Amino acid sequence: MQLFLKDIRLNLMEIENTAQFCIKCGKPLDRKEIEGKKRPFCPGCGWTYYRNPLPSVAAFVKKDNSVLLIKRGVEPMIGEWALPSGFLEIDESAKEGCIRELEEETGLKGKVKKLIDVNNEKSSLYGNVLVIGYEVEVTGGVLKPGSDTKEVRFFPINEIPTIPFKSHKGILEKGIKITEKTHTTKD
Repeated sequence: MQLFLKDIRLNLMEIENTAQFCIKCGKPLDRKEIEGKKRPFCPGCGWTYYRNPLPSVAAFVKKDNSVLLIKRGVEPMIGEWALPSGFLEIDESAKEGCIRELEEETGLKGKVKKLIDVNNEKSSLYGNVLVIGYEVEVTGGVLKPGSDTKEVRFFPINEIPTIPFKSHKGILEKGIKITEKTHTTKD
């Protein structure tokens, strides 16, 4: 499996480094320094290839003094605990994607309460991933693992397992602070 993933990473990098023809007009590409970086550029039509981060979302759900985590069933970090998360679909907003991922991975329905954090995560599989974290309130559903999760459960805040993604750690830390502050203010 590890060799297969290495091949995927190499293939993704090769696409950027070996792109030879323009996707707009089909003419051969050159490399040109644009905005301080060497980029594939079409001298025929002026099209420039910008390698942008891949947008993703993560849901922070807190119930009493516990937070919701999923055990990943797919790479990267298969078998590790993380927030319910995933990539945005082309036709949805970040909030819609967050709610969809929550339901797909946990069986729970929800609504976005607020933005917690936006951060970048370097992925050996996908490159630069933009992670948008939201606090989500559960509105229904039944807690159960989805097709790409092995397990799903609430962990007491003082018993959160190791989280391999720095962006998820940041969302968890900020989400816990925000919700504790909100809870203290209401009392």
